[in-house]
Parts: sequence; C-alpha cells; structure tokens
Amino acid sequence: MENLRGTGVAIVTPFNSDKSIDYNALEKLVEHLITNGIDYLVVQGTTGESVTLSKEEKKQVLDFIIKVNNKRIPIVLGIGGNCTATVVEQFKTTDLTDVDAILSVSPYYNKPSQEGIYQHYKALAEVTTKPIILYNVPGRTSSNISAATTLRLANDFKNIVATKEASGNIEQCMEIIKNRPKGFLMISGDDGITLPLIACGADGLISVIANAFPKGYSDMVNYALAGNFKEAQTLHYKYFELIHYLFVDGNPAGVKDVLKLLGITGDDVRLPLVNVTSQTHTKIKEIINSY
Repeated sequence: MENLRGTGVAIVTPFNSDKSIDYNALEKLVEHLITNGIDYLVVQGTTGESVTLSKEEKKQVLDFIIKVNNKRIPIVLGIGGNCTATVVEQFKTTDLTDVDAILSVSPYYNKPSQEGIYQHYKALAEVTTKPIILYNVPGRTSSNISAATTLRLANDFKNIVATKEASGNIEQCMEIIKNRPKGFLMISGDDGITLPLIACGADGLISVIANAFPKGYSDMVNYALAGNFKEAQTLHYKYFELIHYLFVDGNPAGVKDVLKLLGITGDDVRLPLVNVTSQTHTKIKEIINSY
C-alpha cells in the first residue's frame, strides 16, 4: 500500500451561504491540493462534515471529486458508523470502482468492547476486497482500539492494511509499529504529532491543515520520511501554533476559516457546527499574515 504513504488530506466540503454544496469551490480545492503535491484524497471523513450530508449528496460529492481528480492520485472514501449491519450494507451498495481504499471509523456512542470492535471490522473485511484503513479516534468515539486489537485485525485480514491513529497515545502507536505485520501502515490522524510519530516509524498522515497548506505540510512529511528531521522540524514548528487554533472551535470550522482567508473556499459549515469565534478568527488571521 505504498500509495497510502505520505500525506493524505481529509478534504472539506465547501458550502454556499445557503448551505448547499459549493461545487466550484470544491473543484478549486481539489486542484489546489493535487497541484501542491499531496499524495491522496480522503473524501467524506470527519473534516468533510460527512454526517451532515444526505445519501444523495455523498454520492454526488464522491462522483464529482472522482471526475475532477481524473485518476491523478488515489482516493480514500470514509464509510463508517455504529451499526455494523448498516455499514456492511453501505460497503456492499456503494460504487467503489474508482475508490482505492476505505477509511472506516471505529463504532461510536455505543462503546463496544475490544471483541465487539474486532467483530465489527471482521464483518467489514469479509464483504469487500478493497483495502480498509482502521480509524481510531477515541476523542470522538469514546472508545479506544487497543494495540492488541489493531494487531489482531492486521494479522487476521489481508485487506485491513493500515490504521489512522488519532488517539494521541504515542506509546500505543509505537507498540503497533513495533509488532505490525509487514506492509501494515501506521498513519497519523493528528497533524500536531505527525513528526514524532514518523520518527517512531509511522508512514505518513491524513491531514486537516494540508487543506490550506498542502505543499508546506506534505514537504514536512516527506522530509521526515526521508530522515531529514532538521528541515522537517522547521516546517513542523512553522505550522504548530496554527494547528492548535484550527481545533479550538471545532473541526472543520477552523480550517474553513483559513481557506476563506486564502481565497480558496468559503467558511460556511452546517449545524450543529458553527463558525469560529471572532477571537479565534483574529488569531488565525494574525498567524497567517506572519507567513
């Protein structure tokens, strides 16, 4: 799965002021990302506000991005949920012809046991031949995929090829890296700790900030993967403060504020999300002006 090494971007879904999807801005954003050197696109992840898109909108957005991308870089599609039967059905009925891999979040809200998490992903792996990326984000799901469960899944199913780790637990990540089967990827799910994770052996990042700064952040990842940590550190600390403010008032409100300041997309989000506060906007603008 070498095409999933490097920098993937959890692409935002731009909206018009009436909250309809802004396809002109979406096309502009896709071109912005591809021409600035990112390695793959992640469609309908958390940053894409996928939970507020209808089934029809999800299909339209995916089809549109596939068309604009025109097979230039891989596409990863987010399909997940907390009802295994429903997610299995989505795996079966979604046209995955032009999708290179599926990112599937661990079940949220109902807080399954480790065995429940294992059985959930087992059911998914058995209904598709597409590569699956586990997504561990305890801050959103209220449950953690332990290192033992991740490794069990990685060893038992050949099409479970990677994990996106957003637990913030570097010790857990190192345990997975140390004991993973050959070819299984560790992908950072947190912009701010990507550099130390790559130093520990991780394979890259699925990024939020790279929506706005694809070249700078993918350069940081590439320097780190090449072992050039001095150059990587320079870029890491350049963006370090901004990363904090992207999440102060919720994601993707922060990065959409940046994208509007850069003239790439608007900053509209769908309820229950709201725009960043005036204080956060002022700070973000100050940081960007310093660039």
